[in-house]
Amino acid sequence: MQAVVFGASGGIGAELVSQLSRRADFNRVHAVSRHGTPASSKIASHAADITSEADLAKLADALAQKQNIRLVIIATGMLSDGQDVQPEKSYRQQSMQAFEQVFRANTFGPALVARYLLPLMPRKGRALFLALSARVGSIGDNRLGGWHAYRASKAALNMLLRNYAIEQARRNSDFIVAGLHPGTVDTRLSQPFQRNVPDGQLLTPQIAAEHLLRVIDGLTPGDTGKCFDWAGKEIPA
Repeated sequence: MQAVVFGASGGIGAELVSQLSRRADFNRVHAVSRHGTPASSKIASHAADITSEADLAKLADALAQKQNIRLVIIATGMLSDGQDVQPEKSYRQQSMQAFEQVFRANTFGPALVARYLLPLMPRKGRALFLALSARVGSIGDNRLGGWHAYRASKAALNMLLRNYAIEQARRNSDFIVAGLHPGTVDTRLSQPFQRNVPDGQLLTPQIAAEHLLRVIDGLTPGDTGKCFDWAGKEIPA
């Protein structure tokens, strides 16, 4: 089998690539990032921006020559840029610039990946299309409010994943589409907000990737269209 991981230069993405490449059930892992990453005998490096249709079309052409792409994971996302875009504490802090940037990274990019990668995936047998989502994207679980652009972008992502799950099930009854919440992980995305994380709940990228792969291995077609946290518990829509 072959796997494709987007966001391969990030903390979680890099660990997913590394751990998948050490597994016997995958003979090739395609690591996709904006500028490319180191390659090896089992890891193929690809440079592509998930918000660029031209990049994704070129990537799809290259991957179309491959066979048996059974796993696609989108491990990208944006919460802040450290300057102009910050999680909003009130609707008064909302801006068009922030909404455009956050939705572009968290919703529109994964949607374009689906547009170009889903046609390359098999019509028979187990196959998975997955994206890192977030618990704060759950409408039913929202008790605190705030973080408007990030919450809304992840909620929209979850809706898209549900749509893709319904569509793919018509093509392949064993196909699984799901969102994954990795927990709070020690990466650049979470660094400005780690002071509020309770002791023992900040995961390393290595541990987070291990948890996520364990969840992925346990998913069944009955789980398609849903979102799960790093412990395998379903997150309400």
